[in-house]
Amino acid sequence: MWNKSFTLIETITAIFILTTGILALFSLISYFISASSISSQRLVAAYLAQEGIEIVRNLRDTNLLNGRSWDYGLTSCSLGCYNFDYRSQSIPDNTNCSGKNFLNLVNNFYQCLDSSPINLQRKVTITQIPSPQGLRVVVEVSWQERGRSHSLSAQANLYNWQP
Repeated sequence: MWNKSFTLIETITAIFILTTGILALFSLISYFISASSISSQRLVAAYLAQEGIEIVRNLRDTNLLNGRSWDYGLTSCSLGCYNFDYRSQSIPDNTNCSGKNFLNLVNNFYQCLDSSPINLQRKVTITQIPSPQGLRVVVEVSWQERGRSHSLSAQANLYNWQP
């Protein structure tokens, strides 16, 4: 006659299988939360890199519209400039961001500040292109999250659009 009760070995095996499944599920959830956070920061970094290029493009266009040389004030970032944001009228613009190398969200806009919770920085490097004459703009956005450093780069070439 069959004994309809569980033996000790069957019970321990069932508990082991359930515990392993629950731990695997928690591990998977933790991984997805971490990946989601990094993806979110990477998206912000991509937009900030694009904004850096747009700021340089806007300064180039402003130079042309004001009758100045198209690359006026833009070649000073050959070693990299940090302290500028959407309010800047030149690169580096020391009126808004003097010595403030970090970006942080203030009133729905990223502005230069002395510190950032994730050490978010934007570095713009501008070098001259010899032929045809132009500027190569490289924007690197870097940040730290959970003790790891991350970075994202974007690049664009700008030219004099006026004959």
